Formats: sequence, structure tokens, C-alpha cells
Amino acid sequence: MRGDGRLFRRARSPFWWMSYYHDGRECRESTGATEEKQARKALRLRLQEIANDKAGIQAFSPGATRLRVNDLLDELEQDYRVRDKLSATVRSHLKRIRERFGNERAAHLDAKEIDSYIAEQLEAGAAPATINRGTQLLSQAYNLALLRSRLTKKPHIRKLPEKNTRQGFFEHDQFLAIVAHLPEHLRDYCRFAYLTGWRRGECSSLTWEDVDQRARLIHLRPERSKNGHARKVALEGELWSIIERRWNERITTRKNGATTMPRHVFHRDGHPIGEFKKSWATACREAEVGRKLFHDFRRTAVRNMVRAGVPESVAMKISGHRTRAVFDRYNITDERDLRDAMTKTQQYLSTQRYSSVVSSPTDRRTSGA
Repeated sequence: MRGDGRLFRRARSPFWWMSYYHDGRECRESTGATEEKQARKALRLRLQEIANDKAGIQAFSPGATRLRVNDLLDELEQDYRVRDKLSATVRSHLKRIRERFGNERAAHLDAKEIDSYIAEQLEAGAAPATINRGTQLLSQAYNLALLRSRLTKKPHIRKLPEKNTRQGFFEHDQFLAIVAHLPEHLRDYCRFAYLTGWRRGECSSLTWEDVDQRARLIHLRPERSKNGHARKVALEGELWSIIERRWNERITTRKNGATTMPRHVFHRDGHPIGEFKKSWATACREAEVGRKLFHDFRRTAVRNMVRAGVPESVAMKISGHRTRAVFDRYNITDERDLRDAMTKTQQYLSTQRYSSVVSSPTDRRTSGA
């Protein structure tokens, strides 16, 4: 009968195949079994899932067992691209997840295997935050598949606790040294981040459409901001010089001799700035500044603005911090700030040392007469 499904063989396949009907159309898939008894068991299980779907007990998605994790990640990557959120950082995290889970059947991946991956990454020295960014994308891929009825369930994906207090800063001479050792296409890019405190993805996504040269303003669109809020930055001094320089050098010549005018303010041969780990590591080594992170520019910009007397509310608007809690996590007080505080305190106390006149016993008797 039509509702009972059937088993059949295919040429050059060692497995039994099954055919069944769902929502009025025929579905065919491999049972994964070479023995007829096991194949009939797989068919019965599939028919029970369809019956549960009709009864509203559990949704069933034909072909879900054939989906691989790579298929889910492809759909997530396309979703990021449509929303203009696909950055070099996202691609980097997706690459690690693909390498580990890409060929796995999406419906068969379980929490135990994901936990094993997390343990391996921790043992290899990866930071919890880095691991979380990758597994978060994996979770988003499953959520998207559930939303589109491509799957009916997802594995539990653990999130590791992160320590968010940041410590790295650039002193100005260190910043100048590292910029001097960077490739030309990265220098203005890093100067901009050092002055504004913008995140790397925000700097990379900046286009000429966002630059109002007449008003000397940059408008960061909400879809390109990590927290989804638009913000403005005034172009003054060195910032304006950076934009003028990028505008004058905006026309590039390709290897084939063709000229192009890139949309992005910061680019390499017309393409948005991507990963540059090797160039960064080389510049840090040659500048002798130790192990620094690009994200240290963000912390440094905030600290420099506060030290310069910029109100914290204004500094937060420029850097894009939405709450005081997140702003404070940068822990902008360092050893120099502590020394300055103690020096100022002691200078104040030294002015108070002789401000109170202690009267003599004779003075006290005279005043009491």
C-alpha cells in the first residue's frame, strides 16, 4: 500500500533504499543498511516519524538525514552575506568549524562530539572566547535550519565562561613603531582604528557612501555595527588627513591593467581588508612591542580620550559602547594612571600641611581672657 512505503535496490549501491510519501509527494533515501531486516526497521522508523508529524507530536523534514553540517554552514554564510554581515573574522571561525564537523551528518552530530572538539581546542591553547565564537556560529546554523524546517532538532552546544577584563594597550611610541612595519595598505587602516576605537569589522566595512566629506562626518550604519546602533564620528585633524589620503589614492590598477574605484575606504587592490595575522605578527616582532592585539587599539582609544578629558559619555558614543558595564570592562586604569593618581594626591596633601595655624598656649590664654 502507498502508506506503507517500500524497499528497493539501486545499481552500484550496497544499501537498501526506501520510498515513502510525505505531504503528497514521494521521497526516496538510502536506509544505510545492507541487510533487508535492518532496512525494514529504518523504513518503519521513518513511517512512524511521518505519523507523528501528522498527529502534531513532532515535525518531520524529508531529507534531513542527508544534510551535512557543511550544508547548514553554507546557508548561514549566505544569510550573513545577504545581511551584509559576512566579515573575514566570521569566515575564519566558519573555516575551523568546517574542518572539524563539515562532513558530519547534521542530524547525527551530538553534544558529546561538540564537547570533545571544545576540549581539544582548550588543550591546544585556544581562548574560550575564540572557541565560543566558532560554536556560536554552529548554533546559529542549526537555528536557521530549524527555522526553515530543514531539521527538527539541534544538539546542545556548550558555551564556555569568558573573562572579559582586557589589559592590552598601546603607548604612542609603540603604535608609531608597529605602523612603520606594517604593509602600506594596513597603515591608514590601523591609524583610523587607533584614533576611533572602532572594531576591526566596522573599519573593514566602511565605504565611501558612509563618508560625508562636505560635513566632515562618518556615518556608521546600524547593520555594520556589532550592537546594531548607528553612530557618527567627526573628521578632524589626523582623521581628516587619513580620509583625504584614502580619497586621493582610491583609484587602483589591477594586474590586468584595468583601473577600478573600490567602494571601501580601506582596501587591498580593491578588495576589503581581510585577515592579516602574519603581517601583524611580523610588524609586532620587528617593532619589538611584544604580543599585541588589533583589539588593543580599541582599548587604547578609549583610554586616550578619557585621559584627554573627553567626557566618558562622548567617548562611548565614538567607540560604540552602549553600557557603562561594557565600557568599564576595558579596565582603562594602568600603572601610569595609578602613579599619576598617587602623585596628584601627595601634591594636594603637601599644600595642606601648613594651612592650619596651631596656636601657642599663650595665644590660647590671651584669647580666653
